[in-house]
Amino acid sequence: MTVFAQPASLKRTAVRRHYEDTILRPVVFEDHDDVLGPQVLQALRAQFPSGQAQFWGVTPGLNNANLPQIRKMQPGDTVFFSGNKRLYLVGTVALTWHNPALAQQLWGVDERTGQTWEHMYALSGVRGIAFPMDEIRSLLGWKATRNIQGFVALREDDGAVLTDLVGFEPSVTAAPHTTPDEEQPAGSPLAPTDAVAEVQRRAEQGRIKKALLPGTEGECALCGRTLPRAFLVAAHIKKRAACSEEERWDIHNVAMLACLLGCDSLFEHGFVTVEVGGTIKVSPVAEGAPAVAKYVAEHLVGRSVDWWSPERDKYYAWHRSHSFQTGALAPDQVEK
Repeated sequence: MTVFAQPASLKRTAVRRHYEDTILRPVVFEDHDDVLGPQVLQALRAQFPSGQAQFWGVTPGLNNANLPQIRKMQPGDTVFFSGNKRLYLVGTVALTWHNPALAQQLWGVDERTGQTWEHMYALSGVRGIAFPMDEIRSLLGWKATRNIQGFVALREDDGAVLTDLVGFEPSVTAAPHTTPDEEQPAGSPLAPTDAVAEVQRRAEQGRIKKALLPGTEGECALCGRTLPRAFLVAAHIKKRAACSEEERWDIHNVAMLACLLGCDSLFEHGFVTVEVGGTIKVSPVAEGAPAVAKYVAEHLVGRSVDWWSPERDKYYAWHRSHSFQTGALAPDQVEK
């Protein structure tokens, strides 16, 4: 999987209009079947039975400068939209195709270049996020002046950090063909650096869990059930990789006990979050998975988290803005 950065500043009137027209309001296929083409139309309908999807596109660029990056994109890749000094949207590439006529019908022509956004892609699993560029630069070790200037495939390590930080799991799409030589064998050993990181992570998890849970049983901060020690983990409220050294040692505030019966994963992947005051908020995405919705309704809806406190809310606030699953944000939400 490749992770792409898609510059799309909503301060530009044209970009804002495109975002409203084809991201906030998904494109209805039958409205454009005269230019979509039968093969693309068939593929889109297979991916999106509702008959609509969120579209975006990239211009060829000056002297076709964008083409080498565009050719790397495949179904299953991840795209982060950047603008307004932040990353504000993430989604999975469901389909890619080239169609100047459709791009011009949807978005017209860029007045600055005379080009249209003809290298198109459809997105699934779109989520709004709020990830300031200052934070991105710090986490990825970028220079303080570095910005995302053009459509680009990120380095593998950088992409992995970003998707992990927002708890983003790419949607299932029609996977590109791979030959047996390209497939990774199951159970491939960790690289040396990965192995060291995993040992360190487990050691820190053990230290935090011991501090939060000195006895043989404890209470899940989210569902409130008292459970044996083996069914509880020390869950970082704010992702460890995003924490400063001081925050990592603030173990009685930056982490909480969460159960392995469901709450830890739901919080990790942003299906639930904790609002100011401690009330649990459920993502509308949970309704799309009946088993998840059932668990949430039985154990979390209407609950208030006793672990919440004003001192801990800065960590919960990070989770609300970075990990909690929402749909695409309205432009005025991005511009706050």
